[in-house]
Amino acid sequence: MDGRRRDGAVVVDGDARQRFHDARGYGRPLDGDSLALTPVEAAHLLFRGDLHAVDGDGFRAFLADTAPGFAPRFLVYKDLRDRGFYLSPAREGWVADPPGGVDFLVYPRGKGPWDDDVAYRVRALGEREQVPADSLGDCVLAVADEESDLTYLETAEPSVAGGTEFDPPAAVDGTLLDDRVVVWDPPEALHHRGFYGRPLSGEGGGDALQLSLVEAAYLAAEGALALDVPRALERGRAVEGERFDRRLRTYRALRDAGLVPKTGFKFGADFRVYDTVESVESLGHAAYLVRVLPSGHEFDPRSLALDVRLAHGVRKELLFARASDDGPDWLSVSRLTP
Repeated sequence: MDGRRRDGAVVVDGDARQRFHDARGYGRPLDGDSLALTPVEAAHLLFRGDLHAVDGDGFRAFLADTAPGFAPRFLVYKDLRDRGFYLSPAREGWVADPPGGVDFLVYPRGKGPWDDDVAYRVRALGEREQVPADSLGDCVLAVADEESDLTYLETAEPSVAGGTEFDPPAAVDGTLLDDRVVVWDPPEALHHRGFYGRPLSGEGGGDALQLSLVEAAYLAAEGALALDVPRALERGRAVEGERFDRRLRTYRALRDAGLVPKTGFKFGADFRVYDTVESVESLGHAAYLVRVLPSGHEFDPRSLALDVRLAHGVRKELLFARASDDGPDWLSVSRLTP
């Protein structure tokens, strides 16, 4: 069968609707038995040999005439079809209310565009493209690397909450020392129950507790630490710039949600986060790694894949804190095998 280009689509006549749409979920039905295909659907049918040519062009010529960015979309479309999925281009006329920033709607196995069920909303891109953090959430990133291997990353906007309950004591004395604060005579519960700071210990240290600047600024604002809040903020901004305020807002949101954030430096993150802390002696593994993003952040897919791989390797969920007016907006990213 042959097709012809028309208004950004490929139209196929004859019994195309029955052969390609009704039987295998391709395209959008037109009058009679004709069918409109998006370029990626037409390319796949040309590749399979089910379609002979489009305006005289076979698969190679058709592919060479496509717009930039077509190759990753074709590779993802082909891979998902090979995995047994029906999928529709997220395009006006092909699906109702097509979601923005998404290339394909993928249906559960055994279902197709005539059903209401959607398994995945997929965005296809190459490894060198930048991805705005604000465009992610209820979608799957399908990244084609330079050797055409595909990596699927599922993104979501989770609710973040923990089960830690601890009210810090009031007005504990602290001393600002370079980029940290030392509490010389801390209440035992401050570290052992609230998991604030790190004991100094050793000769001359006694039971002193070292707090990070973000911990100290939070405790000072809560009235739990007798430390001048503006001075603590000034020191934090001096050593970290505007990043300090982003981290402090995220720290506060995590603590307010019953979670316990600690430094994530060893994991290349801003925080490692425990969901429930009853005591330091019975401490389990951190549940999350959190990275705090600046406003308007764009991901490099290579760096994103590295973050996901690292979090998976240490058995933690990866969360990103996106800046918003109401505190951080949470984004989770994980590997997916469709």
